[in-house]
This record gives sequence, structure tokens and C-alpha cells, in this order.
Amino acid sequence: MTPSEIHRVGFTPEAVTEWALLDPRHVNWPVVYVLEEARSSSSRGTSNAKLEDAYVGESLSASGRIKQHFGSPEKRHLRSARVILDDRFNKSVCLDLESYLIRMLAGDGKYRVLNRNDGITDADYFDRHNYREHFRDVFNQLKDDGVFSRGIREIENSDLFKLSPFKALTPDQAIAVEDILEGLFADLAAGIPSTIVIQGAPGTGKTVIAIYLVKLLADIRDSTDVEDLDSDTMFSEFFVPGYRERLANFRIGLVVPQQSLRASIRNVFGKTPGLRSDMVMTAFEAGSSDKEFDLLIVDESHRLNQRANQPSASQNARFKAITQKLFFSDDKTKTQLDWIRARSKHQIFLLDADQSVRPADLQLSAVTALVNEATLATRNYRLESQMRVRAGFDYVGFVRHTLSAKIPHRSGTRLSSVQLGEYDLRLFDSIAKMQSEIRHRDAEFGLSRLIAGYAWKWTTKGGKPGYDIDVDGVQLRWNGKQTDWIASPNAVDEVGSIHTVQGYDLNYAGVIIGPDLGFDTDTRRLVVNRSSYFDVKGMENNALLGNTYVSDNLLRFVTNIYSVLLTRGIRGTYLYVCDPALRIYLSELIPLAH
Repeated sequence: MTPSEIHRVGFTPEAVTEWALLDPRHVNWPVVYVLEEARSSSSRGTSNAKLEDAYVGESLSASGRIKQHFGSPEKRHLRSARVILDDRFNKSVCLDLESYLIRMLAGDGKYRVLNRNDGITDADYFDRHNYREHFRDVFNQLKDDGVFSRGIREIENSDLFKLSPFKALTPDQAIAVEDILEGLFADLAAGIPSTIVIQGAPGTGKTVIAIYLVKLLADIRDSTDVEDLDSDTMFSEFFVPGYRERLANFRIGLVVPQQSLRASIRNVFGKTPGLRSDMVMTAFEAGSSDKEFDLLIVDESHRLNQRANQPSASQNARFKAITQKLFFSDDKTKTQLDWIRARSKHQIFLLDADQSVRPADLQLSAVTALVNEATLATRNYRLESQMRVRAGFDYVGFVRHTLSAKIPHRSGTRLSSVQLGEYDLRLFDSIAKMQSEIRHRDAEFGLSRLIAGYAWKWTTKGGKPGYDIDVDGVQLRWNGKQTDWIASPNAVDEVGSIHTVQGYDLNYAGVIIGPDLGFDTDTRRLVVNRSSYFDVKGMENNALLGNTYVSDNLLRFVTNIYSVLLTRGIRGTYLYVCDPALRIYLSELIPLAH
């Protein structure tokens, strides 16, 4: 395809009127346009300068639609319009390109994107593949013109892109969101509380839904612009009088138990209109809040804590203080789940019980009771569509069955290329070869990392010299950072733990199954080697649960950890296994690297 035309037009009525007279397509042809603030370069360079604003739109009449924006208080400060014209464009193409540019601008981080997120589409149409290839050319033209600051690969591998609220929902996600909104507004009108549960295996987009919902509710709450009243989008029915009034002074919080993921989402919220970084919080922050929340959304709810020894004495004291404040006594049976429910009128819990990885996590019985309660109230939703792993079969189901601690494992048939499709799953007999392959994939695609179970001590913590892992003469260090490790400069030469990767995507994951997990050839069952498991908080018994709690559940925690690690890779997963018997068992199922 030949390049599209990109016209730069001043964002003033006079400039747009003059431009409209130059070509009939300026008033009657499908186009996509980008409005930007375009402050002076001198003001951009100051350390305390705010992000510039940008807005992406599509229309069958560029000049007419752009003129409508002059009446918008949210957009009248914009200064420049770039209109993308192409004789091959049609309405479907423009809707797709509009969504693509919104996602890329949000992921780039140069601008605050003023769009709502309910208009992001992912609909198929004739010859979409070729048009999509052309979108990359449009992107590069805009980048050359200063609209983007980073390249496509860098943006698509960034947390800003992956955790952006500007996502096209899968059908089951969209149905869940619509049902949640209808139920929530009905409950608000009736003045009754509600508890909603969303279940999903790794890669089904639980975090995507959590972030999407916060942004969508903020957009409904803030929709005062007349432009919002005649939209034809997926959730346009909620952008009308009667809904936004119910969200007046509506206090929303997103609770994220994992430290690293929480920091990444805070960064995204800080760059998104209608959201603030302080909306993303720990369970401690939600529980100790002096004001009640109207809605708390909890991502990875299975990682909420029960009463157990916390990482510090101050957190132990804080746990006790919050419980006393909320329940008027130091009731040791109360959990962070109870805090959330006590501090909010409405709750949405996103969870997957099979991703619980520490004894301090909520007990399985508490998670099951929560799910049963939501099911009885018809407020339990299950996500099925796999968004992460590009495999030709149920890869997540395969991993969970293969690492099941409940059943004896018989000999099986190795996965075929037909089953795997384009997914690159390989078992290595050399960790050096796997490390080399991960480095090669990182150079090719980026975001390829070695990750492992907690089967080695973290002796280099705090930047101490030396190494932590020594396998077959290959010496490696654990992650040098606890937050945003995946994107750190040295990450490709280090090994990430479960606590740095849970909730994140990788292009390729090189998983080291350490000596903490083995295989009993007599019983054909997976076994745990307690002496080779070094997560200190993962080994602590809870007096309230009995001294055998960890021993009874450690195999479940360890297999859950490896199930999470083995489902991080979008394009592929490489595997090295320390235990010889487990390696033989897995070699019967997983293609061997050559």
C-alpha cells in the first residue's frame, strides 16, 4: 500500500474552515484524526511540566467533526490536528485505526489520552490483515512527525501499554462488564450493597477488566460533554442522564496485593485522565481509610492476607489496629477480605484460587465461600477467553493438569506441533542453552526473561556481590529490583521470582523448576522438597491454622507457583528441570529442545 496522507491543520475554526475548502474529502470521506496540545518545546522540557493532552477520533466528515470539538471544555486547549486521509479507507478501517492509535498513544506515555475507553473496538472486516500492516506505516509516519516518542515494539512491551485501560474487550469480558454495570446501577438506585466475583485462569484478563472498569466508571461520572450524549459505543447507554448522577462523589479504589504490579498500575493511573495514582492501594491502605469507599475492586483477591506474621513488626501492629478499628476487637479470624467488605458498600473481587502461593494468602475455604455467595446472588462471572498464550490448544489447562498435586500421573504423549500451533514450548537439558535462547528471543522480540521457583536463597539481596543460583556450572542472580523488574536494564541477565512476575506478561519465559519440586516414580506423584524451598514467608506456619498448615499445603503452593510461571509467556515457554525424575516425566509430554 502507498503511504496515507497526513495533513496538519491548526485547531482553530478559521484554519479548519480554510482546510475544508481544499478537497471534497475533507468534508465527506472516512478519516482518522489526532488532536494534540502541542505546547512549545521549551515548556515541554521543564522537569515539572505536565503531560500534554491528545485525543483521537474518526469521522465521515473531518472538518465538521473537528469543529464540534471547539465547543468541548475538555478539548478547547488543544492546538493542532493531524488528519489521516487515504482513498482506501472505509468506516470499519477508521474505527480500527482509531482504536489502534488510542492504544499506542496511551502506551507511549508522551500524552494523556482524553478519549473514553468504551469506544475501543476489535471487530473483523474485509482484508483487515493488510490494513493492519498499513497501520504500522501510519504509526511510523506519525512518529516521524513527532506524535510518538517510542517505537512500536518498545510501546507494546511496556507496562503502560499492557496495563492501559484502553483495551478492546473479549466477548465474555464485555458481557461481564455490561452485567456488572447494570447490576451496580440497579443496586445504587435501590440503595443496597453488592458483592461481585469475577473468576478467570491466567491470561483471561482479570487485571484488564479491573483497570477497564475503574476508567469506565470514571468516564461515566465525568461525562458532562454534549459529545458524550450521541455516541454509538459498546456502553453508550450508560453515558446519559440518570447514570452519571448516581456516581456523583462516588469513591472508587483498586486494591492490588502484589507490590510490583501495584507500582506499575499506579504509574498508568497517574497518566490517565479521570484516574489518580492514589486510587491504587494496598489492602492496608483501604482498611485504614477514614472514609468509606462506594466501590472497591480487588485484583488477585486470592492474594489478600489472613491473620499471619507480616513482613515487618509495624505491619503486624497495623493489621491488629485495623481489625480493632473495624470490628471493635482484635478478632484474629478477620482477614483483609473482611476489611474490604467493611470499608466499602460495593465490592468486585477478581480471583483465581489456583494462584495462591503463600500460607498468608486467604484460605481456600474463604475463597470458595466468597464464590458461592456471589453465585447464589447471580453475581459470579467466569472469564474463559485466553488473551495471553498464543497456543493452539488449552495450554493453561495442560499446565495445571501436568502440575496437579492431587492425582497420579501416567505416561503420556508428547504435544505435537499441530496442538501447539505457533506456540514455542520446549524442554531443555541445558540451562546454558536455555539462557542463550532467552537472550536471543529478547534481542528479537524484547521482554524475554528467566524466571524460577524460590528454590535458592536470595544471598545477593540489597545489591550484595556474588550469585544466588548455581545449576550445571551456570551462576545466576535473583532479580535486582522488587518493583518493575521485568522492564529493568539488567533483567535479561537475572532471574525473576514469582513475586516479580505474577500478573505480568512476557513474550518468552524461560522457567527453571528448581529442586523444590520433584517426582516420585513409584507413586507417579509430584512431591515437594521442603529443604530446597527458601521463601521465608512461604514457610511460616500460622498458629491460628495449626503447626502443620504449611506442611499440609506446601506442595499446593509450590505447584501453584510453577503453574503461574509457566503461563507468563505470550509467544513461548522454555523449561529446565533440576529434578531428574521430574525431567523424565515432563520429557514425555513436552517437545525437547535440540
